[in-house]
Amino acid sequence: MTALAEPGPGTLGPGGTGPDGTGSGGTGPGGTSPGALGLDVAVPPELSAREPAEARGGTTRDGVRMLVGHRAGGTVEHRRFTDLPEVLRPGDLLVVNNSATLPAALAGRLPDGTPVALHLSSARPDRRGAFLVELRRVIPGAAAAPYAPEASPARPGLRVELPAGAAAELVAPFTARLWYARLDLPAPLPAYLDHHGKAIRYGYVDRDWPIEAYRTVFATVPGSSEMPSAARPFTAEVVARLAGRGVLVAPVTLHTGVASPEAHEAPYAEWFHVPDTTARLVGHVRAGGGRVIAVGTTVVRALESAADPDGTVHRADGWTELVITPERGVRAVDGLLTGWHEPRASHLLMLAAVAGRPLLERCYAEAVRHRYLWHEFGDVNLLLPAGS
Repeated sequence: MTALAEPGPGTLGPGGTGPDGTGSGGTGPGGTSPGALGLDVAVPPELSAREPAEARGGTTRDGVRMLVGHRAGGTVEHRRFTDLPEVLRPGDLLVVNNSATLPAALAGRLPDGTPVALHLSSARPDRRGAFLVELRRVIPGAAAAPYAPEASPARPGLRVELPAGAAAELVAPFTARLWYARLDLPAPLPAYLDHHGKAIRYGYVDRDWPIEAYRTVFATVPGSSEMPSAARPFTAEVVARLAGRGVLVAPVTLHTGVASPEAHEAPYAEWFHVPDTTARLVGHVRAGGGRVIAVGTTVVRALESAADPDGTVHRADGWTELVITPERGVRAVDGLLTGWHEPRASHLLMLAAVAGRPLLERCYAEAVRHRYLWHEFGDVNLLLPAGS
């Protein structure tokens, strides 16, 4: 088993050491950002998906569009997600994230009575009992908004009152917007959130949607602050058709933190688990000439955190700070199904590691030209390897 370490004595937060001994594989949380890929494309605001696909009328979860990019030749195809079983090959392996989204947004009050939203970024405390949280401004009738750094009330020792007599006390800053906090709760965290929390919502979403809208068909292990959204279009029917075609499906777990589309920060530490059965299946599929397709950037991060330099995947769990860049490349993943990211999001470095920048640029230009929808309720992009 490969286990990633807890933070050392000099740190407060989650940390990890990768199987290759590199620690983060890039810049860790709180450090200097590795920079974004910076695609030269502008995404019009109207391309933000403002509601779930099934609420847009006349469609279902699996009715979204799917742009398929082939690294061989740099070609693209415009498809529907329901075409996925035909696009993949018998013997391919889809690796999915089985983390279930928590209702991680809580209503709070500052000591002077000012209402505030508290977003819980880590569903697991570090070994000192601290959680990562973000304070956001309450705007009546709209999504909570980020504070400007100079206007944030966050400070060490600040106590935020939460529902049912609970409280969060800020301990120390982690980034400009995220803070470590200790929680005083009247019940275990999952039960407390189920009763008093709601799904984290950003400004482009038109209203609060129930937590079920933010959970995928694979969600069995509660722990994510935001939905592993690449798997959202999957339905039981699509999964059954994949099985009938001979496409395999295996799970990993990675609990996502708060991504914050307003601040394109480098990925920070997240807890993950790669089961032994999944690790062995990845090796078996690749040895037989099949392709390993990650469903979401979270799956890439988990598998690559459990992979040796030669691409051999082992059972692993713990906190990972791995940052995947084109320079590092990928070792265990051949393709990726993902949503559409902001043109300067740090996730694009990972996408370029899988697909190469030329194909990625073409996919994003085509997506804007053909008005694909962005964000967690939007359309998807399937990136397939050379020779696909």
